[in-house]
Amino acid sequence: MNIITKYFTDITDVQRRQFDALYELYQDWNSKINVISRKDIDNLYEHHVLHSLAIAKTIKFKDDTDILDFGTGGGFPGIPLAILFPNCRFQLIDGTGKKIRVATEVANAIGLKNCTPVHKRGEEEKGKYDFVVSRAVMPLPDLERIVRKNISDKQRNSMPNGIICLKGGNVEGEIQPFRKYVEVTEISQWFDEEWFKEKYVIYLPI
Repeated sequence: MNIITKYFTDITDVQRRQFDALYELYQDWNSKINVISRKDIDNLYEHHVLHSLAIAKTIKFKDDTDILDFGTGGGFPGIPLAILFPNCRFQLIDGTGKKIRVATEVANAIGLKNCTPVHKRGEEEKGKYDFVVSRAVMPLPDLERIVRKNISDKQRNSMPNGIICLKGGNVEGEIQPFRKYVEVTEISQWFDEEWFKEKYVIYLPI
C-alpha cells in the first residue's frame, strides 16, 4: 500500500482505507475465482493497483466524467481509478461473469458508489462515455473498432475524448494505423520500480 502513497500523496483517509482493503479482498476472492495469477497476488499493489493508476498520471478526470472499463477482469483499471476519482462514473464490463462477480464484491466491500460492474461483452455495450480505458485486453485496432461507437461527442476534459489503454512490450505494430495522432507515454517516467520498464499508457483520441 505504501507504494500508492509514494506516488499519490494527496489521497484522503477514505481513499487510503479503500486502497488498504484491496489486498485482503483480492486474496480472498482470488482463492475462489482466479482473477490474478496465484504467484502475482503478492504484487497486487505494484503490478495491478499502481499500474492501473498510471492512467491518472496521464489525465486528471474532471468531475462527472463517464468512463468505460473495457474487459475489466477482476476490476482493473476501473476499481483503482474509481477510488481515485470518486466524482466520476465508471462502468466496468467483462464477458466473463465470474470475474464481474469479483469486481462487484470488491467494489461493494469498500463502499464504491461510482463503480458499476456489468457482465457484458464490448459489442453489446450501447452507452456513451468520455473515455474508454483498458489493460492489455486486445490489440488497439480491434479495441478501437469495437468502442468507437461508445465515445461521446460531448467534451468535458482538457484531453479530447478517446481510448486510454495500458500496454507492455513492443507496441509498434498496434499503433501503426494511428501513428499520426496516437500518444505513447512510458510509465517509467512516473514510477521508478523496475517492473514498469517497457510499459506504456497509450492514448488515442477519437
